[in-house]
Order: sequence, then C-alpha cells, then structure tokens
Amino acid sequence: MLAPQIALIETALLTGKWETSSETSEVIDLAKSVVNGDFGVALQSPVAKKIFARSSTEAKDGPVFNPALAVAGNSTDNDAIRLILAVACLHAFIQVNWTGPDLDFKVLDVVQIPSSEEDVNRRAVSQLAYGGEPAYHLTQYAMLLRLAQLLLDAPSQHCQSVPWWKLRITLVHQQILDEPAPPPSAILSALEPLAPIYASNPELSGRLELEQGLLQHVISQDKLAAEYFVKAARATGMEYELTGALGKRTKFQQSELSQLVLLAESRLQIEERPKDSNSVEPSSNRGQVPETLPLNDDTLLEQTAFTSSSPSAHSRLAHLDPSSQPALHPLDQSILLAMCLNVKNTSPVHGLTGEQMTPYVARVISHPLNWSVHTMALLLRARLESNRTRTVERATLQLQALIEQMPTADAPIAERLRYAHSLPLPSKWEMEKELATRFLSLGAVRSALDIFERLEMWEEVVKCWQAMERRDKGVGIVRDLLEGRKAEADVVLARGKAATTEARRANMDLTREAKLWCLLGDLEPENAVEHYERAWTVSGQTAGRAMRSLGGYYFSRAEYAQAIACLKKAVAINPLLSRSWFILGCACMRVEDWAEAKTAFSRCVSIDEEDGESWSNLASMYMRMGVNNEMLEESASGSAAVPFENKLLAFRALKQGLRSAYENWRMWYNYMIVSMEVGELSETCRALGRVIENRGAEAVDEDVLERLVNAVTRGSTAAEEVAATDANADAPASSSPNEGRAMLRPVKHLIEDIILPRISSSSRVFRAYARLLTWECRWDDALKASMDAYRCSPAGTMERGETDVGKWREAIGDVEDIVDALGNFGPRSQGDGVNWRLQARSIVRTFVGKTKDSFEDEPEWAKVQAMLDELKKRPDE
Repeated sequence: MLAPQIALIETALLTGKWETSSETSEVIDLAKSVVNGDFGVALQSPVAKKIFARSSTEAKDGPVFNPALAVAGNSTDNDAIRLILAVACLHAFIQVNWTGPDLDFKVLDVVQIPSSEEDVNRRAVSQLAYGGEPAYHLTQYAMLLRLAQLLLDAPSQHCQSVPWWKLRITLVHQQILDEPAPPPSAILSALEPLAPIYASNPELSGRLELEQGLLQHVISQDKLAAEYFVKAARATGMEYELTGALGKRTKFQQSELSQLVLLAESRLQIEERPKDSNSVEPSSNRGQVPETLPLNDDTLLEQTAFTSSSPSAHSRLAHLDPSSQPALHPLDQSILLAMCLNVKNTSPVHGLTGEQMTPYVARVISHPLNWSVHTMALLLRARLESNRTRTVERATLQLQALIEQMPTADAPIAERLRYAHSLPLPSKWEMEKELATRFLSLGAVRSALDIFERLEMWEEVVKCWQAMERRDKGVGIVRDLLEGRKAEADVVLARGKAATTEARRANMDLTREAKLWCLLGDLEPENAVEHYERAWTVSGQTAGRAMRSLGGYYFSRAEYAQAIACLKKAVAINPLLSRSWFILGCACMRVEDWAEAKTAFSRCVSIDEEDGESWSNLASMYMRMGVNNEMLEESASGSAAVPFENKLLAFRALKQGLRSAYENWRMWYNYMIVSMEVGELSETCRALGRVIENRGAEAVDEDVLERLVNAVTRGSTAAEEVAATDANADAPASSSPNEGRAMLRPVKHLIEDIILPRISSSSRVFRAYARLLTWECRWDDALKASMDAYRCSPAGTMERGETDVGKWREAIGDVEDIVDALGNFGPRSQGDGVNWRLQARSIVRTFVGKTKDSFEDEPEWAKVQAMLDELKKRPDE
C-alpha cells in the first residue's frame, strides 16, 4: 500500500523537509513526526511500542535488541517503519548530544526493559566501543544510537536509502570514539549505486557527495575529502571563485588594496525569507541563529569594506558585487565550510590555507539562514582567529557563546537537524573540550582544569596538573579511579553516592579501565611496562592505546624488536594513527628491515600527505632496497647498486615531502643527490641552491657543481648551434633538457646569484665558473674567473719557506693551468691594455721566487724552469 509513497518518505527523511502530500496513513504520519523533530511522539507511538516490546529482552549481560523480530516480513510498510524509527533514534541521539535542546522522554519510555536508565546507557556505551577505541562514557542516550544501528542492520528490500543512513550513523559513531577507527569498507562501496539514483536531484546528489567527503575527513584522508567537496559543489551547481577586489581592512587605511574575496552564487532554490534576509543580521531571523559577536577592535574593521564593484572582468561571477552578494543556499554554505576543515593546513597543494579560508567563512557568516550552518561558520571563524592577537579574545568568547546556546530552544529542532549531517559539527563535549584547550593555550590552566574535570576527561586533567607541576595529583586521580575510591558521574547516578569500591570497579567499562591503566603507565615510567600490559589484558587484547604506549616505551629504550612486535599489534587494531606507523617504521629502520619500514612509512604518507619526515624516510628505504623489495647485497667493490626504479621512487617521494618541509636542508641535500642519480639536473640545481641558502658557503658541494657545469659544457655552444643551423636550415633543433643551453640558465643562476655572493676562496668553484664562461665564449669573464681560481689555489696562496713537497707539486699544475688560460683567453680579450704574456711571465717568476730555495733540487723543478724560459722567448705585445 505504501509503495507509491516510499520515495517521498525517503526524500523527506534525507532532506529534513516534508513535501506537501494529500496521502495519509499511519506510516506517513510516523514519518512526518520524525521530519518535524517530534521524536518522542514517533518513538512512543503505538506501532513503535509494539515493535520495541516484541524485540527487546533482558539478557544476563544487559538489554538485547533483535531487529529481526522488530517487524515481521519485508513488505514496503515494514521496511519503511524500520527506517523511520532508525532515523528517529539517530536524530534524537544527535539532538541530545550535538544540537540541543534536551529530550522530553527517556530511553526506557521507548524500550521496555527492567533496568535503570543509567545502566542501559552505560551498557550501550560499552557496546559502542569500536576498533579498540572506547566511546565517550558521558554520552547521553547512547542506547538510541545502538537502536539505530541495529534497526538498519536488518535486511531491507524496499528502502534504497538505507546505505546512506548507515553512512550517517558511521559519521556520528566516529565522533564519540576517543580516536577515529577505520569504518567498514562496505560503507562507501554500498553508496555507489545511489549516485545515479539521485543524480536528477541536485540537493540530494550534493548531500551524498558532501557526506562521503566528511567521512574521508574524519579518517584523515583530506585530499580525497577535498575531491568529494568539489564534486558536491558541482552537483548542486554552485559557482564559486576566490579572487581579489579593492578594499580596506582597517579603520585608518587610506589607500585601497587588493583583498581576498570569495564570489559565490547558488543555483538551488532558497526557501523564501523575509525581505531583509540578505543583511548580516536579519531582524526576522534574530533568535533563530547563534549570536555573531562583534570584533570591537580599535583598528580592524568588522568585515572587509570592498570598494570595487567588479573584481575581474574575465570572471564568470563578474556581475557580483563583493560587498553585496546574494544569499547562498544552506547546503552550498555547508559545502564551502567543508572546504575549510583543515584549519592547520599551510600548503595550497593540500587544500585551502588559513588565509584563503577566511573569505569562505565570511561568505557564509554574512547570510545566517540555518542554525547549525551558522553555528559551524562561527566555530570555524573562532578557530581561524584563535592565533591572532587582535582576534583571539573574540574567538574565545564566541566559542563560549556557542556552547551556552546549545540547551536553549531558540530555533526549532527540525531546523537544527536539517543540515546536521552535512556539517562536521562537534558534539557538546568536544565543543567544551575545545574551549578548555583554548584556555590552556592562554595560560588559564585552572579554568581549563575545571572544564576537563566536569567532562571527566582524565587524561587532559592530568596534563593540567602536570602544567601546574603537580604530577602527584594526576597520579592520585588515576589510582583513585582504578581502585574505585573516586566515583565518576555515571557511577554516582547508577549506584548512588554510597556505592562501594567493588561496585564502582565492577561498573567501569573495560575499555575505559584499560585507558586509565595506560595513563598511569605514562605517569609512572618506572612501572610503565606493568601498567601497559595490564591495560592490554583488561581490554581483552583490544586496547590499541596499550600497544601504542608500550611500543613507544620500548623504542625510546632502543629495544627495537619488542617495539616492533607491540606496534604491529597497535596498527592492526587501528591503522588510522600515523604516529604509530611512523615509530614502527623507525624501529624497522634500526633493525635494517627496509621492506617493513617502507610499508610503515608508506602508510604514514597515505594518512598525512604533509608528513615531510615520513616522505624523507620512505625515500631512504627505496635507496636501500633492491629489486622486489629485497635487501641490497654489497658487490665486490663494497658498494651496492640501487635499481633505477627505486631511485626514481625515492626522487618522487622526496619531491612530495619537500612541499611540506621546504625549510628542511637535509631533505634538500638528499633530494639533490637523488635527482642527480635519476638525471633530473634542473632539480639538482634547485636543491643545491636551497641547501646553500639554508646553510651558507660551507654547504657548497663542489663535486655536484662540477657535474652540473659538465652537463652544460658537453652540449653544443652557441656558435656551433648557429653554424649547424646555417648548414642545415630545415633540420629540427635537437637538444637534451639535461645538457647544453637547456641547463645554462639554472646553472648560471646557481653560481652567479647563490654561490658567488657567499664564497670567495674556492678554487674549484671559480674554475668551474670559468669553464661555463668559456662555453659561452665570454673570454674576458672567463679569464677573470680563471685568475680568481688561481688566487685561491695552492699556488696562489703559497708562502715563501713552504716545505710541503706534495703541495708544491700540486701548485705546479695550478701554474700550468693559469698560463694556459692566459694563452687561450688573452688574445681574445677585449680589455684595454691587457698584456697576457707579461702577466703570465710575472706569475711564473713570482712562483719561482717563492719556491726556489725549498724545491730547486726536486725533479719537477725543471718543468717550472722550462715554463719560464718558454715565456721569456716570446716577444711582449
């Protein structure tokens, strides 16, 4: 009977808006109540009570819910009822833990189980532990999330949006865990058939892409997440462009400067708003969106005052006035905010930088159309402003105001939840934790401590006591919790304040108990191994934190085999934490297990593409591995040949890593060596230049420089190229990018702009420069560089009375070189009054005069004398 209406119901549940329909039935009325935010009505309806009564039992270890018994059969009506009730449970859970206000019913009003409300919640929290990560123990109405999960686990043949709702449940579930854990792989793969189904609906198509991106963001796949966000904007048809327009940012600014501005325009139809809804604070909207706190700064303007009405004549959005843009659809606003999630990002390669994010957030804040969207925009602005002196006060006060408005009923529940799945809105406790962390960064340790204690975030409490140099207080709190002398809020509620020690200990979630043992291990290094192993045992070998901590403990003490064993267990439980992979990789390096180290560092960079150190280590592993990842074996000469394929992989890894570690001279040095090995000589030039700029003249690698000059001089000179062209005008010009004129510019820039201003006493550098100038046929400059090389050489610096025969013999070669240079360049020199023969004779005479007394009896002296005699025979010019 419901079949014609199932699409309407599913669309309404997904969008949070009910389309007008004349149809009516018990199921449709149930769906309407959920869309309108009347979850108590829906979950306590006769059909819901019948289902929950039939499917709920009390087992020995707690309440059991069997969704297979919930609705008999797989008819359209039954599938729809399961979906509607699952959405009601999920949204009620989000309301009480995210958006507020509090619910007007209890879990036991829904599920009739002979148990206390607190006990049901505690057991549900325990069941929500996932991937070795505990769920936050003060989560309210946790049973509602479990009911939503179980209802959707039942097979459904008629509701095509069930995989989408599983994605939404997964997103919510991830946010109550201590650390994100890998979601089931089937979550995303099950969504693939939905894309063509919703392709004709821009709003649903955009939401689907956006929410997949949010899941990728949660598991730290920010690059993939950014791709989904762009797809979402494309699906909704929103056009946006970050550009510049003339304007003023400060109150006393006289001249107009180019300011960043985001131009954006929606194609989705915006719900009708009052006439003044385009203003920053529409009067009719006041009381329905969070308050936007003013900056109240004596210098900065509240917002950039744009004076240019057309930022770019070539822009598709050139018709928009930067100072008066139209309102955006709330879904498009959500997409723009999603693009600003990586607030700590500093590289444009990996998304928007902090400076670029500000115009995005400002574009959304200017038109507050939805409670949750505006809340998220203000939160992102507070994060962006938290590190700026003039805005840090507003950032903190704004965050506090957002927390205080959660319990109020200033906006309808349906409006708060309409875009809740399209936003990474933090839970109530995460918002408070963020505020406490902000207080901690400002030095208000006591204020932060009060919040952490109220939230029972004991690890942060311990950090506060350590910041106040009261480590003993932290140890005492953890021991009291473990031994049952200190009661947490849920224990107090469940057992009463007169609860016995044993009752408190029995009532503690094992995953949280394991976490406390880990925390005690951090605080008591002398007993760390015992505490970490106790945590591992208590958790039933599921506490990834225990193995992470134990692995780090062994690594710090150079016990690498034990560290590797522990860390492998940790990453098997939760492979999303790059730090564990990094330490594992370093431990494998210490024992020379290059293949395992390569795997570990590869996982690091797949999680965080901006981890420059991991990219560098990955490159090192490639340079230590042979074909098929086998260890290199040394040849008879004592060296091992690295396969070219591995060198190329190392080159690419270092190139990627340098994007986020631009100031790391060691990475640039390694990049220089590897790029030389793979024949990327232009990159070799760039790398050597960066090393010298970071470390100074002593960092000049003369061997590399000479190879770069060789690369230039082995190509055809300009004169030879002209002659070849004249001889065969129809022949195509052929030149390698790694030799000749193609390499001239980067090598010249390296020598003339970077090396020579920093160095004045390197004979090899000047000699290499002279060869480069010779290739360019710049005879005067080549002669000057040769003379500079001679002055820095052993011959040019030799003093009278020198007795080192080896140095004297080397100096003879220097004298021969400068005499040859004068003979080659002198006749071609354009300088006035240049007498190269006289200059050459003077150099040799000076050398003879300084060394005759000490080395006249040496066999090589005849060569010096012959050189002088030859120069005397030639007539002066």
